[in-house]
Amino acid sequence: MAASVICSADQLSPLLGPNATAAATYICNQFTSVSNSFTNTAYAIDNTYLFFSAYLVFSMQLGFAMLCAGSVRAKNTMNIMLTNVLDAATGGLFYYLFGFAFAFGGPSNGFIGRHNFALKSIPSSSFDYSNFLYQWAFAIAAAGITSGSIAERTQFVAYLIYSSFLTGFVYPVVSHWFWSSDGWASAFRTSDFLFGSGVIDFAGSGVVHMVGGIAGLWGALIEGPRIGRFDHSGRGIALRGHSASLVVIGTFMLWFGWYGFNPGSFNKISVTYPDSPSYYGQWSGVGRTAVTTTLAGCTAALTTLFGKRILSGHWNVTDVCNGLLGGFAAITAGCSVVEPWAAIICGFVASLVLIGCNMLAEKFKYDDPLEAAQLHGGCGAWGVIFTALFATEKYVKEVYPSRPPRYGLFMGGGGKLLAAHVIQILVITGFVSATMGTLFFILRMLRLLRISVDDEMAGMDITRHGGFAYIYHDNDDSPQNGIQMKKIESAPTPPLTV
Repeated sequence: MAASVICSADQLSPLLGPNATAAATYICNQFTSVSNSFTNTAYAIDNTYLFFSAYLVFSMQLGFAMLCAGSVRAKNTMNIMLTNVLDAATGGLFYYLFGFAFAFGGPSNGFIGRHNFALKSIPSSSFDYSNFLYQWAFAIAAAGITSGSIAERTQFVAYLIYSSFLTGFVYPVVSHWFWSSDGWASAFRTSDFLFGSGVIDFAGSGVVHMVGGIAGLWGALIEGPRIGRFDHSGRGIALRGHSASLVVIGTFMLWFGWYGFNPGSFNKISVTYPDSPSYYGQWSGVGRTAVTTTLAGCTAALTTLFGKRILSGHWNVTDVCNGLLGGFAAITAGCSVVEPWAAIICGFVASLVLIGCNMLAEKFKYDDPLEAAQLHGGCGAWGVIFTALFATEKYVKEVYPSRPPRYGLFMGGGGKLLAAHVIQILVITGFVSATMGTLFFILRMLRLLRISVDDEMAGMDITRHGGFAYIYHDNDDSPQNGIQMKKIESAPTPPLTV
């Protein structure tokens, strides 16, 4: 935001001659009014930009729903769609009551926020309602990642419990560490930076994707694989999702929403950069971030396409969609501080990370219907490391003007940023494992986690939700739990009369 215009009658009066105090005061009042109008306009533009970004990120919930629905078998479609709806609804209440305060309720300590529960004292000079809406959309994205890992075998009550805990406590605490100005590892601090650097996780490869992926990892590990996923000899058997069309639609919706996820994380667009030409400002950073996001996803998609072709002999659209999303998850941390050419490297390696993680999952008999832990956890961790290697000095100074000039190791910035990012990976893994792993274990001990064998074999749509998502027989008159459609027979054509 440009500096306010300053006008003083004492300064202006000598320029207007004797007895010109009244005129000078009037002129200065007009300048002040114009300056205030510009300031108010800048606030309006920035809030509108953040609201629009929040809407884009929220639209990713539709993408998650479509992707999840297409990736599970038809008999569990209603179940997984309902969990996606309730991730948003449950997350909305718990993030409003507790989550936003734990994440950004300053002044506070380095571990957790302590103010602004239920949005008390908001709006303020630091936050407006747009900030809450935007951060809530991030929180429910993390919960949506986890739901994919434990799909097709989890009790409904377990979804409600873990989603409330993740969006109300676990995710907000982690986001406080790295995004709040009080967070112990945040790059937004004013002093005492971790390793003299702080962590650059711009839009959340670690904060969002690793949190959701690791939570899903523990949920799937504690539950165990789906029935039939591995045979008696331990060989993997593919339980393919029922609709590649829904997977592709969901992927495009997520791609669209990612342009709010990454560029929107600037929060403001009307910021000018010092010593830069008038055409170059934060709006340019927003554009660059959209470009790096696009390039990383596209590169990962193509790398996965040819990589899986070599390994399996097939051109698999589902694998390509997952590769694309893996590239997006990886670039999310450094999207604002790397050059576009570096984003291509990010996407290429992200694809290899995803393929490698899937091989390990198969080897250790780990079952994740959406590859969520491998995609978001594995590629998210790579994105954290990538940022510490390729962040450029110029962009880091523009995006984080108050922090020390630490940047990527491969760009000549030394290893302190890399050390801080290794710490980020370790603490996120440890904290999410200790909290979400413990929660899933308790749910299992209380027999609240996994459904019965009979329910799993029949499918949760018919056993838990009263019907099927699809109509299988349109001419079956037998009573069934679901919407039935009758076939409409055409009436015979009357004879033509002359």
